[in-house]
Amino acid sequence: MFHPLVGNFSFFKTNLIMNTKYIRISILLLCFCCFKAQAQNFLSGKIVDSADRGPLKGAVIYIPDLKIAAEADKEGEYVLSKIPKGHYIVEVHMLGFAIKSLPVDIHGAVTLDIALIRSSIQENEVVVTGNSLATSLIRTPQSITEVSNQYLNENSATNVIDAISKVPGVSAITDGQSISKPVIRGLGYNRVLTVNDGVIQEDQAWFDEFGIEADPDAVDRAEILKGPASLAYGSDAIAGVVNLIPEKPLPEGQIKGEIMNNYQTNNGLIGNMVHLAGTNNGISWSGRVDNTMAHAYQDAYDGYALNSQFSNFNADGTIGIHRKWGYSQIHASYFDMATGIVDGTRDSATGLMERQVAYPDLHNDSATYEIPTKQEQTSYTPFCINQRIRHTKVVWDNSIAVGNGGRITGIFSFQKNQRQETNDPTQPNTPDIYYSSNAVTYDVRYVSKQVGGFDYSTGVNGSYQASQSLGTLMLIPNYNIIQGGAFFIANEHIGKFSLSGGVRYDVRQFQGIDHWVDSTTQQPVAPNAFNGYHEFTGFTSDFNGLSGSLGATYKFDNNMYLKGNIARGYRAPNVAECAANGVHDGTVVWNIGDPNLKSEQSLEEDLTFGMNAKSFNFEIDLFNNSISDFIWAQGLLSKASLTYGQDSINNTLNYAGLGNAPVYKYTQSAAELYGGEAVLDIHPATIAWLELNTSFSYVTGGLKNEPDSVKYLPFVPPARITADLKFKRKHIGKSITDAYLKVGMLSCFEQNQVYLQEAANNGFSQTQTPFEYAASQSATAGYILFNAGIGGNLKNKEGHTYAKIYIAGTNLLNTVYMDYMSRFKYYAVNYTTDRVGVFNMGRNISVKLIIPLDIKG
Repeated sequence: MFHPLVGNFSFFKTNLIMNTKYIRISILLLCFCCFKAQAQNFLSGKIVDSADRGPLKGAVIYIPDLKIAAEADKEGEYVLSKIPKGHYIVEVHMLGFAIKSLPVDIHGAVTLDIALIRSSIQENEVVVTGNSLATSLIRTPQSITEVSNQYLNENSATNVIDAISKVPGVSAITDGQSISKPVIRGLGYNRVLTVNDGVIQEDQAWFDEFGIEADPDAVDRAEILKGPASLAYGSDAIAGVVNLIPEKPLPEGQIKGEIMNNYQTNNGLIGNMVHLAGTNNGISWSGRVDNTMAHAYQDAYDGYALNSQFSNFNADGTIGIHRKWGYSQIHASYFDMATGIVDGTRDSATGLMERQVAYPDLHNDSATYEIPTKQEQTSYTPFCINQRIRHTKVVWDNSIAVGNGGRITGIFSFQKNQRQETNDPTQPNTPDIYYSSNAVTYDVRYVSKQVGGFDYSTGVNGSYQASQSLGTLMLIPNYNIIQGGAFFIANEHIGKFSLSGGVRYDVRQFQGIDHWVDSTTQQPVAPNAFNGYHEFTGFTSDFNGLSGSLGATYKFDNNMYLKGNIARGYRAPNVAECAANGVHDGTVVWNIGDPNLKSEQSLEEDLTFGMNAKSFNFEIDLFNNSISDFIWAQGLLSKASLTYGQDSINNTLNYAGLGNAPVYKYTQSAAELYGGEAVLDIHPATIAWLELNTSFSYVTGGLKNEPDSVKYLPFVPPARITADLKFKRKHIGKSITDAYLKVGMLSCFEQNQVYLQEAANNGFSQTQTPFEYAASQSATAGYILFNAGIGGNLKNKEGHTYAKIYIAGTNLLNTVYMDYMSRFKYYAVNYTTDRVGVFNMGRNISVKLIIPLDIKG
């Protein structure tokens, strides 16, 4: 329903003031609690090898909820001091040993001796995603997968989402090598929420070419929650959460760091990073600077995928204080990427991709494209079309002990996102599209002490975002979003049985700003001005949603476990779905938003069965996700279509030589997706040097009660199998430790559940673009890729590691393939071969060298 902007401003302002007051009160409460007197508490003990009871020097014990760590000395002894009273999960790490996590109650001086088992298989990880407390993975009813730092180092990638896209149940919509959007169980875009540095990423990721602004070198590990997570995070977590987690603070008295260098052969990628961190007297700090750049990637059919080059600079720093009352820390980061946008235009005679040199038909019919030189093909500087994306973030994270074992946590952030796109090579410094947004987020909650096996948490979280267009083209209006939610989550542990559940209620107000432009210059003008065009009508839309979940886990005597969870998710429409009115240069479709859309509501059932045996681990996850009021873009029909069957056409862009645009308006239907994942890891107890890791992922489904052309959703990944065989050696002589050699295979099945509306979305027709039209109506072929890797730690005579090396080879047979999740798959035909699209990357060898810096401790 449309409302006058002025009439709703007072209500909008009142809500903002109320939320601002709540944030101020919360901050004051946190500051007050900092001075509450706390008794001194300690945790100490000895960490040993379970086989020979020998001390494990260098083993690290860590309490995730407090962000504090200690390292065992040469006798295996450790001490953690300045701990608030309470119940915690501690985890113990040592290279070559299985992670051990166990509960501990801290009250006064507590002794905890720990024995670790030699194993490279991790089966008892501690997870934090979707929970108020760090929780053992085995006791979490939700489907969560952890991606370890070792996995990230051993596998090559070109961006942070690419690094996790082979995890079971996870894939990525790709726009070349620099832009990847996460997809969880067939759903992506604003249905997958990204958490980075502990806060929800507030950016503008509502379009195909908008990726995730996160530094892969700053990610220590990742957790992927598969299924609705609205209970903890509110809107946009209807499919799941990708949680990118930074490194842990160092143990007391240490100063360490690392220098990292990475080179990749296919795209000439060069990555360099310097990182330094330390902890002294409870003050922890860290700093990092890194830069990555790559020229266009290559494949055997296309040669260089022109304009897929990118460069990415990042910097971040953290400082925190840890005391007996808890901790408080501030983190700041800056992300800056320049990336080309591949458009796939080719020279008709040679089939080579061409570089744009003039905007179409705006320069007296001069040549608009030319064949690039070899130097231009391997340039690290993007051509037009290109994007520059910047994301600046400041995070304030706090945990304060209160009462008799409880605590209040508060995490607040400010985020500034700037996204520019330049399309005219004759004006390379003038972005046509420029969206700039400022956002603040807050999350304040009370976490109770554990009584028996029961604990609970309750709180509020939300955000405010204001976005403004500073470019010459606008697909969406300037807008403001304010949202918040209140929740209650409880856990009960009774022996081998664990129960977890909660409820949440969210509200969101979206305000689109009224906007007039000059119909000739496209510059903003006053309402009803001469030659004025009312591009966007101001409106206010209100959304709300009820979320909840209930799940249980049971661990049997023989290391088998069973999990079940049912969750209701909620997603409010994004800005494009509410307010779009125009054509983005990356498409030929005129999109129209609808501010009267309803919120999506989902109901997902998950069932998991697993087993952790001495020589193998096995887990199978099954799910069914039903979504009411699923939002999608439906083609509109013109009045003539009633007689001639024609689509509605908007010819506004004819003046620019960009042709007619089919008109699509966002609408809603019911949708359902179902499938599952299976994982089998074999690590024979009698053959400690051998390991086999395999997985299978499958998802299917689509819109219900809709015609075949839109029955299947776009970018639902095909079935996939992965397998890696790994050979390990603890020592090779005296100078190499923890060495490994692995060979692997990735097999993607054919995807024959095709979203047939892609033809209209891309402007294809049987007469004018027959090759592209046929490709968009046909199955995308499956493929098999073979990979390998080798690596290890290099040590000096004193036994200290002076370098770590990781070599990873992907697509070793240089297979030419088209991944179904690539946005390049329907790009213009190569008339010299009749092949449609731009193919994925060919053979690539990545060499990563990490030089540890052990300055103190």
